[in-house]
Amino acid sequence: MTQWQGKSKGTLLGYKIFVFCIKKLGIRTAYSVLVFVAFYYLMTAWKSNNALFYYLHKRQGYSILKTWGMMYMSYFRFGQVLIDKTAISLGLRNRFTYEFDGIEILKQLLAEKRGAILISAHVGNFEVAEYFFADIDFDCQINLVTTDREHSFIKEYFERISIKTNLKFIIVKDDLSHIFEINNCLSNNEIICFTGDRYFPGTKVLVEEFLGEQAVFPAGPFSIASRMKVPVAYVYVMKESKLHYHLYTRRVEVKHRDAQHLLKSYCESVTQIVKEYPLQWFNYYDFWNSDSK
Repeated sequence: MTQWQGKSKGTLLGYKIFVFCIKKLGIRTAYSVLVFVAFYYLMTAWKSNNALFYYLHKRQGYSILKTWGMMYMSYFRFGQVLIDKTAISLGLRNRFTYEFDGIEILKQLLAEKRGAILISAHVGNFEVAEYFFADIDFDCQINLVTTDREHSFIKEYFERISIKTNLKFIIVKDDLSHIFEINNCLSNNEIICFTGDRYFPGTKVLVEEFLGEQAVFPAGPFSIASRMKVPVAYVYVMKESKLHYHLYTRRVEVKHRDAQHLLKSYCESVTQIVKEYPLQWFNYYDFWNSDSK
């Protein structure tokens, strides 16, 4: 399998152009630039095209003709999500609306005073969740477990231009010291957020059926969530109309120390989301084991 390498495509100049469009011309004008950007990727990004075609044609079951049209729309929607994330981080949160399906679940998790683990996926726009939480008086420290493999110059640029938030990052380290950070956060009734659908070479993995075929997932999020004896929920932030988002929360029944059972539940949950929002699956690489194709 070709694993995710931990770096997103794009140049600093490209990001600066979109930031200029957002600030000076508006979000919808920035969307219009995507007409050309999405077409460019459809014509040139052969590796991601192959992965996207396989996902839409083989795993979602669309015809070949419809698949090509949806590939273009997937790139277009991904661009919109990136623009939205940038606009919101620049302080334009009030331009967007949202509906929250499951707010009572999150409130209940925090009321239990044991911390909580939220698991999402590379679907929709999970990284903007905290900005919406702030709107509903969701007063809690949120920690995102991540790797530190993104292009540093792009990260530094966005750190300079973005408004400050309550979000903290826990960086996954080879010496496993991040486990102690996670434990400390949970003991303080804080929220730990994982994405459960990308792994890196050399890390422990689990295998489970997803969209009708075996796929490989990182073991870490599911092992930790099944061992910590804290509430666990799946959370997704899905784009709907142009400036509207739908936030989903689903509580999970966890069997202690049974990471495989939790992964199976996760795959079933993500399947429901990508069936409803097929264009918002943003893993543009060979996600399924190529040996089984």
